Amino acid sequence: MSTAALPDGTAQNRIDLEIGGMTCASCAMRIEKKLNKLDGVTATVNYATEKAQVTVDGPIDPAMLIAEVENAGYSAAVPAPPDAPRVDGGESGEQRELRALRHRLIGAVVLSVPVILLAMIPALQFTYWQWASLALAAPVIVWAAWPFHRAAWVNLRHGAATMDTLISLGTTAAFLWSLYALFLGTAGEAGMTHGFSFAIAPSDGAANIYLEVAAGVTMFVLAGRYFEKRAKRRAGAALRALLELGAKDVAVLRGDVETRIPTSELRVGDEFVVRPGEKIATDGVVASGSSAVDQSMITGEAVPVEVGVGDSVTGATVNAGGRLVVRATRVGADTQLAQMARLVEQAQTGKAEVQRLADRISGVFVPIVIAIAVAALGAWLGAGFPASAAFTAAVAVLIIACPCALGLATPTALLVGTGRGAQLGILIKGPEVLESTRRVDTVVLDKTGTVTEGRMSVVSVIPEGDTDAVQLLRLAGSLEHASEHPIARAVAAAALSAEESRDIAAARPDAALSDPTPRLPDVESFQNVEGRGVSGVVEGRAVLVGRLSLLEDWAIHPSVRLLAAKAEAEAAGQTAVLVAWDGAARGMIVVSDQVKPTSAEAVASLKLLGLTPVLLTGDNEAAARHIAAQVGIDEVIAEVLPADKVAVVSRLQEQGRVVAMVGDGVNDAPALAQADLGMAMGTGTDVAIEASDITLVRGDLRAAADAIRLSRRTLGTIKGNLFWAFAYNIAAIPLAALGLLNPMLAGAAMAFSSVFVVGNSLRLRSFR
Repeated sequence: MSTAALPDGTAQNRIDLEIGGMTCASCAMRIEKKLNKLDGVTATVNYATEKAQVTVDGPIDPAMLIAEVENAGYSAAVPAPPDAPRVDGGESGEQRELRALRHRLIGAVVLSVPVILLAMIPALQFTYWQWASLALAAPVIVWAAWPFHRAAWVNLRHGAATMDTLISLGTTAAFLWSLYALFLGTAGEAGMTHGFSFAIAPSDGAANIYLEVAAGVTMFVLAGRYFEKRAKRRAGAALRALLELGAKDVAVLRGDVETRIPTSELRVGDEFVVRPGEKIATDGVVASGSSAVDQSMITGEAVPVEVGVGDSVTGATVNAGGRLVVRATRVGADTQLAQMARLVEQAQTGKAEVQRLADRISGVFVPIVIAIAVAALGAWLGAGFPASAAFTAAVAVLIIACPCALGLATPTALLVGTGRGAQLGILIKGPEVLESTRRVDTVVLDKTGTVTEGRMSVVSVIPEGDTDAVQLLRLAGSLEHASEHPIARAVAAAALSAEESRDIAAARPDAALSDPTPRLPDVESFQNVEGRGVSGVVEGRAVLVGRLSLLEDWAIHPSVRLLAAKAEAEAAGQTAVLVAWDGAARGMIVVSDQVKPTSAEAVASLKLLGLTPVLLTGDNEAAARHIAAQVGIDEVIAEVLPADKVAVVSRLQEQGRVVAMVGDGVNDAPALAQADLGMAMGTGTDVAIEASDITLVRGDLRAAADAIRLSRRTLGTIKGNLFWAFAYNIAAIPLAALGLLNPMLAGAAMAFSSVFVVGNSLRLRSFR
């Protein structure tokens, strides 16, 4: 259960419920309507995942929600924690249901096949074969079809009709008609025979039995439901696999002694040992040791990553090299793995806009089908046809109708698509995101950390006049040490490195050894001028470090030589940082960021998808264009302050473009939220990830193209599913009403339609 705050200060709680007893999409619609009638409750019920996502304004009472679901004729329960022990030998409720369904299906096949063969092949119709058919068909219609009859009765008691109502009505009517013909008509006489036809032919109803229809429909529907449920389980396998990735126990250090405990008992700050081949138990920082870590199960990236002291590691990844001691920083529901699973589950529970139409149709579908069946019965009788022909047409209408395919069209594709995305390190936050990817035509790429490595390093130090280069770097580094900007970190790191070298070369090297941490001078009156630089007092000097515009604000004008060196560096794609103190420009520090090896390939992939890439950066125009040329981007928007990134996205949208934004920093979060589609690099900040629609777990821009391809493929699968589900019903119901479809074949076609939709969705598992 999670809690959020509404604008008026009211607490809004969200809870998930596991729903039992649903057999078709109209069941999900009934439960959804029932829950949404409660005050302050907003519920979404997903037939494919068999879960309800309920949001309540104010305090939440799970018992009240469960009671409401039970009043509708279904069961509900709060999901058990993933690590909770099972009381029935490890078998889940879903597995028990699947096993029971399999037993009924096997029984139905064994008993129904002889009945169907006897009815279809006159040569097999021995004397009194019809009574043998009754003996074989009765257990199928009573025992194997019992779940349909029970569900139909429960729904009838609540004044509702679902898919089970249609199946129960159809099979029971066929069975009762057969009993009438056998006991009160002429169908039970010795030597009775009848042929089998794919179409309906007028005949004397008292001489006809429909046992093969009742048994065959039951068998086909059970088969369809079994394969549908099994396929739905396969569709959700990616999420289950994600939840089961983590280590089950861990060797925690208590003093110098290793103690093995369950992972659930791990706490933030605990240090634990990870040996080669073991999974890292939770998110943390390497406290000692170095190794290569296989992150493929989290990021989809096959190449192991080298880690050492101070590097972050992610839970569920595998230590492929040496021994590591890791200090836990996040445990339980806060870990990256848990957050990934939560995002995937939320996406699978949601509904795309295209599904809402299907849900509305499913909600009224069954009553309409019953009305059509009654109308067909009346029309055939009114036209003077025998009762048997009228009855057969009505039964065919009842059996052929299938709202299940409509209800499964979107959720199963979402299950497979989002699950496959999680395996590839692509987290799609919700089904509505899929609609956005179809319309996107422009992708804005933040330069630092997205197109480039995001790790700046000092290339050269250029002093002015008689200024000492070491002093220039020392004073600038001291000031930049207080900033978190990537350029500032690069300057500070270079200054610290120079200071360390100076300490070691000093007259008393033992002093450096006694305090191995190099120190820079303290800074007073530090100020960060957003997007332009920093200022402060270092060792009594008023120091400025940043852009030319910052120095000009202080009426400081660099020499022609320094400006020429700045232009030369920027033309080479580097960034020049000017340094001044005491009212004069003292020199320049040149830093550079390297383009990621995969960025050019990623940009080419985005272009192949019909997208126009735009490079967005706070760097100068020359440096930005140099980077853009390396990766194949033609459109560049440079020298943009962090606060102006939103304005850039808005301006592009005003031009009629549908914009996707890819970024990773805190200052990218507003632009990610403003964009029609926000994609955050998983190597970035939590703020950026929270503001995005899609999270790319691995810091590889190629994942952005993969995410759009997967989203579009999933949306295409949903639309294909819905088309076939609608087309099937639109074509099949009139055929059945006109008497052109045998009821048994109608049952087979109805079962096949659901299996087809789920099977079509499962093709997404092969996405590369």
